[in-house]
Amino acid sequence: MEFRIERGELADAVAWAARVLPTRSPVPVLGGLLLEAADGRLRISGLDYEASARIDVSAETVRPGKVLVMGRRLLDVCRVLPEGAVECAVEGSRFTVTGSGAGFGLSVLPLDDYPALPPLPDVLGAVDGQEFAAAVADVAVATGRDDTLPTLTGIRLGLDGDRMTLAATDRYRFAVRRLAWKPAVADVSADVVVPSRRLTEIARSFGRAGLVSLALDGGSAGFELDGMRTTVRLLDGRLPRHDKLFAMKDPVAAVTEREPLVEAVKRVSVVADGDSPLQLAFREGSVLLQAGYEDDVASQRLPAELTGTDELTVAFNPSYLMDALASFDAPVVRFRLMGPGQRAMVTGHATREDAAGPAEGAHQHLLMSVKPLM
Repeated sequence: MEFRIERGELADAVAWAARVLPTRSPVPVLGGLLLEAADGRLRISGLDYEASARIDVSAETVRPGKVLVMGRRLLDVCRVLPEGAVECAVEGSRFTVTGSGAGFGLSVLPLDDYPALPPLPDVLGAVDGQEFAAAVADVAVATGRDDTLPTLTGIRLGLDGDRMTLAATDRYRFAVRRLAWKPAVADVSADVVVPSRRLTEIARSFGRAGLVSLALDGGSAGFELDGMRTTVRLLDGRLPRHDKLFAMKDPVAAVTEREPLVEAVKRVSVVADGDSPLQLAFREGSVLLQAGYEDDVASQRLPAELTGTDELTVAFNPSYLMDALASFDAPVVRFRLMGPGQRAMVTGHATREDAAGPAEGAHQHLLMSVKPLM
């Protein structure tokens, strides 16, 4: 086996495939990347028990063949190689990498022990890569971190015709994002849970212009774009539905500018002890943010519009509130509030006038408020 390729292209391809390699594994070959060169193409593949990745790039093939090498060691080599053309070859029991006067020799792993990559499930349609990456990032902040509740560590991926729904919850907050996608066939329907960490990595790696193919079967999800293909094993179980939870009867509405609110939350939270609540006291024309107790306190007042009551005070876990606000990029946010210790819905809007209308948007983030400090 022998091929030539530019250092940057090799490094990018190795880094993309190495994302799925396990940090530790009782099976040494799962730490390897499989390199296959033939017909002017280089294919790099990696897998562990949960996910697989494969990428095809152009390369000048001198001698076709394949080799299995330790993936993270190869990635380290690629990062320090000088810029320019790189020559790679199998010489006896070593894989050699040379370029611009620098040379490396890596031991090879037994090919016979390497498992076959799982096949890509049936392709159901395609979604814009940039929109998909943004949507996954919006909901991932609400994912659970408790591994004893594995389903809550995932993101719900629901398909209903030409609409895709992404949702995540850790029982204290619930984020939902809807977006359009292009189904390959009519009446497509699916409701699965994908590991949040894996889906976030996948979406980020595909987060450029282009349509990402989405494939699903009973046990795995697959994604493909421009020679890159990855699969991930689905989680068992289902996330709770958000429909009834998001339905609010006669809520109080509060509207304010998002960026000043984000800065105020950061500023006031510095005196918050651990997860002690951050209080928002809404009055007509303003909201007063307060945190801390005894001698260490902080406050800041911002303009805000309140409708549905004359005044209302609620409080939130400051980290949860910051995560919710940071998941929006709209200039204005609207709170729909049921009262202290009850549900609070956050939505983003282009203007204050838009925020006066229905809050049924593409992105919604539900928080449970806590009792304000007395």
